[in-house]
Amino acid sequence: MTSSNNTALDKQTKDGVKFGKELREKEFMFQEGYVNLNHGSFGAYPKTIRDKMRGFQDACEARPDSFIRYEYPKLLDEARASIGKLLNAPLDTVVFVPNATTGINLVLRNLTFQPGDYILYFATIYGACEKTVSYITETTPAEAVKIAYTYPVEDDWLVEAFDSKVKDVERAGGKVKIAIFDTVVSMPGVRVPFERLTAACKDAGVLSCIDGAHGVGQVELDLRALDADFFVSNCHKWLHVPRGCAIFYVPLRNQHLMRSTLPTSHGFMPLRSTIVSPFPKSSKTPFTQAFEFTGTVDNAPYLCVPAALAWREGLGGEDVIRMYCQTLAREGAALVAEELRTEVLENETGSLGGGCCLANVRLPIAVDVAEQHAAGAGIDGCDVGAAVRDWMSKIAIDDYCTFIQSMFYGDAWWARLSGQVYLDMEDMKWAARTLGAICKRVEAGEWTGTGKRSE
Repeated sequence: MTSSNNTALDKQTKDGVKFGKELREKEFMFQEGYVNLNHGSFGAYPKTIRDKMRGFQDACEARPDSFIRYEYPKLLDEARASIGKLLNAPLDTVVFVPNATTGINLVLRNLTFQPGDYILYFATIYGACEKTVSYITETTPAEAVKIAYTYPVEDDWLVEAFDSKVKDVERAGGKVKIAIFDTVVSMPGVRVPFERLTAACKDAGVLSCIDGAHGVGQVELDLRALDADFFVSNCHKWLHVPRGCAIFYVPLRNQHLMRSTLPTSHGFMPLRSTIVSPFPKSSKTPFTQAFEFTGTVDNAPYLCVPAALAWREGLGGEDVIRMYCQTLAREGAALVAEELRTEVLENETGSLGGGCCLANVRLPIAVDVAEQHAAGAGIDGCDVGAAVRDWMSKIAIDDYCTFIQSMFYGDAWWARLSGQVYLDMEDMKWAARTLGAICKRVEAGEWTGTGKRSE
């Protein structure tokens, strides 16, 4: 198979290092022979950013009070300014939190819900966020409503389903207070029309809460133009920042709603209290001051954002990186699907994989064959999907020195592939061979513990 985007995949850094294996071996810290096809879950960062992070950690150990009380706040402001510039967001609207799940919790736990208020979310919500919604409905008067579907669906359908569900709630006497939706879904890895959904929220008088866990570094973002009510995105997934670091954006109009951090910090402003902060007095807004120090943890990853952005600029900049990763994901998935004689998860308009660094390929595993193996091994049929998925994940690590994120979705098994600057089409060819070998072993029943290995 020949790529239709050879130019997009023939990229070098400004120093002449070729994207793919050459960049991987020069800049990254992977174990020799390990092929990281699952960048989307935990990200990865280069040696230069590791050294930068350790420099901040060393400075903190050398003079703890000096660094934490006086130097760290200045460095944090520099990091906030750099990410704000990237996202076109005013400095006073962006702070850092450990991860996107924390950001979603911050929004839902700070809002005040009244009887009749609803939280609307979509079928592909991240699992921990759905459980957060469940917790909120258990502990407050809030109720939840879910838009159910299975991909592939069209963007138009998704926006129409949102409008329809909001009206259904209103006809029943309720009110959708807030809607949660992704930029790019985690599982399966597909792009969401978050721009249109944000606009639809405005039209319906619904607060928009965007889970952009897979946003920054993967899709183009302009937060001023998007104008969401709340936006959170991991920097440690696609921006080459150390774990864990996420940006939390709240426009000035909504900052009064976010009264407390998690945990409640020294920056909290009680309505009636004379408690004095032990830290130097600040002229910053209550929102930014509250998030400046939320307890003693290692926040060195936050401070690495400027260095990560500078490193990415050395690769050619954000547009070059996005184009390479998105093209590699799309072309790589097409190659894998052709080799496996299956298909890529996509809708008719091609919007799921367009502008996205993730792609999903159906695996050639027959469900009825897997169920027959399960019955012979005394495994409950309803456990087959997860059991095969989990076996494939572990065997990929143990026998093939990789990890390929897989899922049982829509009555089929799928592999989610990540496009990244340290991968190339040769890695995708290798992924195709590896997935083919693993699938043969599944169909031989090896995952049940009773089948023989198929070579």
